[in-house]
Amino acid sequence: MTPEILKDKICKILDDKKALDINILSVGHMTVVADYFITCTGRSSTQVRTLAEEVIDKLEEEGINFLRNDGIKEGKWAVIDYGSIMVHIFNDENRIFYCLEKLWSDGTNIEVYKPEN
Repeated sequence: MTPEILKDKICKILDDKKALDINILSVGHMTVVADYFITCTGRSSTQVRTLAEEVIDKLEEEGINFLRNDGIKEGKWAVIDYGSIMVHIFNDENRIFYCLEKLWSDGTNIEVYKPEN
């Protein structure tokens, strides 16, 4: 599966579970770590955990497994590594504090996710 198709699947899963402020950062030209970072916000630690678990479960159903993850249990900032895509699910406080969009923006590489109707 291409990184482009995978990022669309992940964003749809997050949107279906009511994640807030889903952004896609194209970072492949800035780092070898990933092609894309997907960032979003959960309203509570419970929702952060639920969003992360939903992404993992839905992709596993399709035979897509993560390489590693961190922070899910705490529910403040969950990170799921799919190789070409890093998914970052924040609570409000950590999203503002770490502001990955500011750190990784080159002025042209951020896309706000808008679901297709």
